[in-house]
Amino acid sequence: MLGPRTDAEAGRTARVLAGVATHDRPVERAVALRQATAAAGELVAALSALAPALAGEDVPAESTSQSYFRVREVELSDQQAALHGAMVIHRGLEDLCDAPLSGADLALEVAAMRQSVLDLTGAVPGDDPGSVPAVTVPDAGDGPSLETVWSARWLIGHQVHVLFNVCAAVAVADAARQLRHGEGDVALLRLADATVYVRGFPAAMNHASTIPADYYMAAIRQTMAPPSTDVPLSGRQHRGYKLFRAAMKDLLALVPESFEQLADRAPELAEARGALLEADIVDAERHVTLAYSMVHLRRSIAQRPEGPDNAVAELRLMRHRRAAQYAPLIRFGDHYVADAVTGLRHS
Repeated sequence: MLGPRTDAEAGRTARVLAGVATHDRPVERAVALRQATAAAGELVAALSALAPALAGEDVPAESTSQSYFRVREVELSDQQAALHGAMVIHRGLEDLCDAPLSGADLALEVAAMRQSVLDLTGAVPGDDPGSVPAVTVPDAGDGPSLETVWSARWLIGHQVHVLFNVCAAVAVADAARQLRHGEGDVALLRLADATVYVRGFPAAMNHASTIPADYYMAAIRQTMAPPSTDVPLSGRQHRGYKLFRAAMKDLLALVPESFEQLADRAPELAEARGALLEADIVDAERHVTLAYSMVHLRRSIAQRPEGPDNAVAELRLMRHRRAAQYAPLIRFGDHYVADAVTGLRHS
């Protein structure tokens, strides 16, 4: 808890975010998004009143990826972590007001944003919807060029994705710690929180990619490879994602039983673990289709020239490996792929 004002603003932001996905008409949804953006702006102001944001430009980048996506890693107080997270959410919501994201992905991304607000501030949203900021959808006026908006969106969506990665890693690590301490009910809640974030992973990536594929190929893709950068950029370089994968590995080492075995011992835990793993598989699957929509059958900029696959094939292989690993751990496992992977290993 960061004080009465920030708690109130965080709770209100969470309530407004919860209502965004309930609007199924474009105009209503646009108004709801602008209300959420205004609420997030008020939360940023309340947190900034406690202490200003750190200047990210003053923190050295630890990798080419951090430099490119304007992400930094540094120890923060609870207030600073909440402020910088809220700033990422605020920028993301501002862009979502205009990004042509599907209603389904919008709901997933906003749900993960809401969970971020709750986790970062410790606020409780409550049941009373309360008042929301009175805003109107402005008429389209002179603004930045579409190319400027598209380039900014590429970075904003990735920053939201990084926030979700870090929050998911913390939630999974919390769940594992609670399980070790015998706090099963709390662990279930944290697994549910982690699932919200993981479902938000592909939504945030789709948000970043709501730009014309031709513009991505002509103007953005080349900025992520030499000579524009020291090394080609890839998802493997994102530290937040590495933290999430490490947390998932630890969780599965702690709870390695098959779905049926775990369901006999702890049915709610089996379902909660299964929901998280299903979301993780779907994230991999959607990465395949997103890459295809952006680069078709071209090679990844991070692939070695002598490699046999293109970007889509490499991502599909990652999906198959994950699905094979999770097949015995979830209710509807992909046993066809699991059997094929096992056969390849023994051939």
